[in-house]
Amino acid sequence: MSTYRYITQRQGQVPVRQLCQVLRVSASAYYAWQRRQLPAPEPAWQVVVRAEFRWHVARYGTRRLRAELHAKGYPVGRWRIRRALATAGLRAQQPRSFVPRTTNSDPNVRAAPNLLLGQPAPTAPNQVWVGDSTYLPKQGGGWLYLATWLDRYSRKIVGWDVRESMPEDLVSAALRRALAVRQPATGLLVHSDQGSQYSATNFKALVARHEAMQSMSRRGNCYDNAHAESFWSRFKTELLDGGSFRNLAEARLEISHYLA
Repeated sequence: MSTYRYITQRQGQVPVRQLCQVLRVSASAYYAWQRRQLPAPEPAWQVVVRAEFRWHVARYGTRRLRAELHAKGYPVGRWRIRRALATAGLRAQQPRSFVPRTTNSDPNVRAAPNLLLGQPAPTAPNQVWVGDSTYLPKQGGGWLYLATWLDRYSRKIVGWDVRESMPEDLVSAALRRALAVRQPATGLLVHSDQGSQYSATNFKALVARHEAMQSMSRRGNCYDNAHAESFWSRFKTELLDGGSFRNLAEARLEISHYLA
């Protein structure tokens, strides 16, 4: 047993200074040792990050938790947040390994030509829109389906829709929103992959009604729609970061805030 620990045990019966004199140790050195034995106070941000993690039902990963902490005045990085969560045994929910298909092309349907091949980049908004759809994990299992239209010039989403299933009308609803808000001039180029939703009669009629031109990627060539694919990668990393949505209403709210 160390001298300081012996003093701690006996200080209830004998004054500390007297013990220090008998044992020939400095009283100030003993008190300094005693202060070092006290646990350091927990940083306030660690309390906040655990509260935010539980408030969002384990959906938020480090990226979104960092945004929450910064908004509350705690400039903490993702690495420190990740370490604090690991120490507390907390981990964001992970989606199931199954990945649903969002592109289902019909080989019997004639695809529109790829009008983007060899064309120069757009020089203004509302000249080229690229569309795609993806799945979003839902808390407790299952998926939500999101369709978007991205302006290739501004790199901004001009129309979107999210649902609990993936009906043929999903991509059309997103396009109708974009057309109503942006009101592009005649000649807009609408590009997508060869999914059956984009080959549907109603979708083609919508494009024709607004005097737009339909373009499709070559079959099995994801690079033809690289702008949309790049957006999904950034979107899922920044908004989800390994988490999931509680329900459809929450997904709509957070997607709306993200795309605003």
